[in-house]
Amino acid sequence: MQAHETPPAPPAEVPPADRVRPVPPADLIRPVPPRVAWAPVGLVTAGAAALLLATLNGYDYHRDELYFRMLGQHPAWGYVDQPPLTPLLGRVSTAIFGDTLWALRLPSVLCMIAAALLVALLARELGGGRVAQPLAALAVVSSFGLIGGHTLLTITPDLLVWSAVLLFAVRALRRDEPRWWLGVGVVTGVGLYNKHLVILLLLCLGAALLLVGPRRVLRSGWLWAGAGIALVLGAPNLVYQATHDWPQLTMAHALAEHKGDEARLTFVPLQLILLGPPLVPIWIAGLVSLLRNPTLRPVRALGVAYLVMCVLLLAIAGQPYYTTGLLYALYAAGCVATERWLARATVGVRRRILVGAAVGLNVAVSAVIALPLLPVAVLAKTPVPDINQVTRDQIGWPAYVRQVADVYHALSADEQVRAVIITGNYGEAGAIARYGPAQGLPAVYSGQNELWFLARPPESATVVIVLGVGRDRFFAERFGACAVVAKLDNGVGIDNEEQGVGVRVCRDPRRPWRELWPDFQHYD
Repeated sequence: MQAHETPPAPPAEVPPADRVRPVPPADLIRPVPPRVAWAPVGLVTAGAAALLLATLNGYDYHRDELYFRMLGQHPAWGYVDQPPLTPLLGRVSTAIFGDTLWALRLPSVLCMIAAALLVALLARELGGGRVAQPLAALAVVSSFGLIGGHTLLTITPDLLVWSAVLLFAVRALRRDEPRWWLGVGVVTGVGLYNKHLVILLLLCLGAALLLVGPRRVLRSGWLWAGAGIALVLGAPNLVYQATHDWPQLTMAHALAEHKGDEARLTFVPLQLILLGPPLVPIWIAGLVSLLRNPTLRPVRALGVAYLVMCVLLLAIAGQPYYTTGLLYALYAAGCVATERWLARATVGVRRRILVGAAVGLNVAVSAVIALPLLPVAVLAKTPVPDINQVTRDQIGWPAYVRQVADVYHALSADEQVRAVIITGNYGEAGAIARYGPAQGLPAVYSGQNELWFLARPPESATVVIVLGVGRDRFFAERFGACAVVAKLDNGVGIDNEEQGVGVRVCRDPRRPWRELWPDFQHYD
């Protein structure tokens, strides 16, 4: 019997060359982000919100908060030392909830919780799952972020702005969805009303894209449309700057002159402290991952932008904390690397314990340093006031105002009618504006920053109570008589800027106030 042979298979059809679809490199494939880990991220942010809300009334106003409270009573498109958003947030909140410390600080809590959510989403965009996302949120609500969440400072809404800008930029770059540059433009335009530092972020990011790519992004119409939106939204504040001889540049020069050497000296140490020392390995891992991981090549510019900013800030003597927003981005990338490191471990339990202990320690220490958890009497015996200037600048304001009131009430009735108060800084002025009316104190004036422009003493003021302004020769040249009659004392031994400041009573100005007042002006 003859076997039947199987016929040979027909040759495979070879598609024409123009129909061949090459497989794109791994770094060009659009990634699909993991699901949002709402439950663990929500747990982190809810816990942080509860802690912040429970401690908002602790200690007292920070000097900047007292200043913002005064500025909020004089709304404007801008001030010589800052745009108007932070004072406006405080004004709106106190108008709704009452003129209290709790109400003034409420916007800070909302901003930091929102920033924590955005950084968690940033970790998701970089590939982070249920471990990386809440781990990223924790960095925002600890260390420097916890200070910003407790106190109304300009850095508070600024970190929210930077987090949003970086999230939208990463979506534009990694997803290859350039329409997100419009979101960057909107957030930048709004952010210009808080601080102009967002421009520094964009300049560093642009320089990084030019250095390491993808350079084609810089030719994108979407990107330049976003820039146009930012310019239109921020125009009123920029017009204010242009019509007032760019006071922000004057202020920046003054800060560099007074604090430049200190900023350069402390720059590197503060980079290791801003997120907390236990978290340094994570954000360094994020920096390395951004620079070396092929799958993150489209967003490699984030890591380079941080390095560019460090060099630039050292060159111009910028404040070390200006890098915080980019540190959050590095940390988010590091959380993704940490999540994968934990998943690869054959002895994963030990690694999870190590990471959990580091993060837990960071949160606990940050809470003690940043929040009013210690009684004031105990606080004075700890190193916390030396570590955290924001804490020590919340101590003693009611006591200082009472001591100024004692000096005022020691004047004769005739002199009280002709008396005013001049302070050396806006914190002292803000404290007297806040607590002085209850003590029967007269109007207060200051030559620092915007307060110099708001008002000057009336010509009828021939008796002046002066805090922290100049030296003996300064007063001898401007008044007929001047003497130190008291020294401020917070009563708990915390060495802040006001502790030990002399309180002078000066009489008989040698010139009209319209001529004297320019001598009191200073920027710092």
